[in-house]
Amino acid sequence: MFLFHEFGPLIAAMTLLVAGSAFFSCSEAALFSLQAGDRRALKQGSASQQIAMNLLARPERLLMAILFWNLIINVVYFALASTISIQLEQKQHRTEAGVVASVSLLVLILCSEMVPKTVGVLLPRSVASWVGLPLAATVRIFDPIAPVFSTLNLAVKRLLFPHFQTEPYLALSDLEQAIIASTADEEVASQERLALQNIVRLSDLRAEELMRPRKQYQSFTPPVNLEDLGGQPTRSGYLLVTEAETDEIAGAIGLRHLPVVPQQYLETFAQPVVYVPWCATVASVFDELQNAQGEVAAIVNEYGETIGIVTLEDLLDDIFEDQTSRSSRLLETSSISPVGDGLWRVTSMTTLRRLCRHFGVSRPAAKSTTVAGIVQELLGRLPETGDKAVWHEFQFHVLEADEFGKITVELQLLDRGEGGGG
Repeated sequence: MFLFHEFGPLIAAMTLLVAGSAFFSCSEAALFSLQAGDRRALKQGSASQQIAMNLLARPERLLMAILFWNLIINVVYFALASTISIQLEQKQHRTEAGVVASVSLLVLILCSEMVPKTVGVLLPRSVASWVGLPLAATVRIFDPIAPVFSTLNLAVKRLLFPHFQTEPYLALSDLEQAIIASTADEEVASQERLALQNIVRLSDLRAEELMRPRKQYQSFTPPVNLEDLGGQPTRSGYLLVTEAETDEIAGAIGLRHLPVVPQQYLETFAQPVVYVPWCATVASVFDELQNAQGEVAAIVNEYGETIGIVTLEDLLDDIFEDQTSRSSRLLETSSISPVGDGLWRVTSMTTLRRLCRHFGVSRPAAKSTTVAGIVQELLGRLPETGDKAVWHEFQFHVLEADEFGKITVELQLLDRGEGGGG
């Protein structure tokens, strides 16, 4: 007991330091253990929960601040423990000095690292609910000196690891090998391989290639009543609600998900859509929908105008269906149909990517993404019935055309020596 009597203030300070270190360790483990669903819920929670999510928006800044304060606390803690041990040594209490050093280390490991981090991992949501405000204050205090540590970190990386390269993403072949090794059923393996190929392809596919064009969906201005649908489901499966004064999509209702469809004011059930630029990848669209827990993305052009939509069902069809296409989804017809020896009928919205994949040829560079677009690009005007255009290995013969540019073409695959440039 003489230790507490003689070194009471130092032991009290060490206890506070242990509590501070435990706070930062628990906060780190909890915040970085949060799953996507937890983060979505906390973003709409209390002020402290929202502050914690704001900190996670800049994870490097947060982690650097936590490590900095934990380091400072631990250094001061061991300095105080060393002070007690040295004074005991000077008073010839060598046994007590050894005990203080050992117990100090054990207390720090258990009470500042193991137990707090275990609690943080097991109860991340609860911990995140109360650490937001104090943690934000400590991060704000650290901010003025953060650039110094960032610069030092970058300098050390360049000095010690000048040729360090980020590890690339898994290749599709690696995923295929993992599937083959995990199942002996070749049919199941081929289906999973197909799904993986389609998932990887989402990173190359642009939103405009998958979207439902503006003319292929219905939208309604509020107030929306059930009778406005005319007793028929919408093509997209969603009731799209526009803004009150414009025709821009503001919300969507998955009618099939409603247990009871009301007769009036359907717009009150609308969920906000996410807005994505036309040039974004489909993988980005999927991420945006997942983060917002939404089911419909509005695709906008460079002027901010809605030019189409992508639904969650469209994305899932593209992943799990073998021969999915916009023509089959929107026009209920095959996008590429053989009509004779060496001839195929192709719809206007068939993408060039799908066309080239169907015929096993590499896709040449082009500004357009669809058959209608490349024909217009080659002609320099809206196509007319009877027009012909050649693009690399493909010759397009316009069979039908309307005043809006919608066409049906007959395609002939040319020998490579016959094709022209696009």
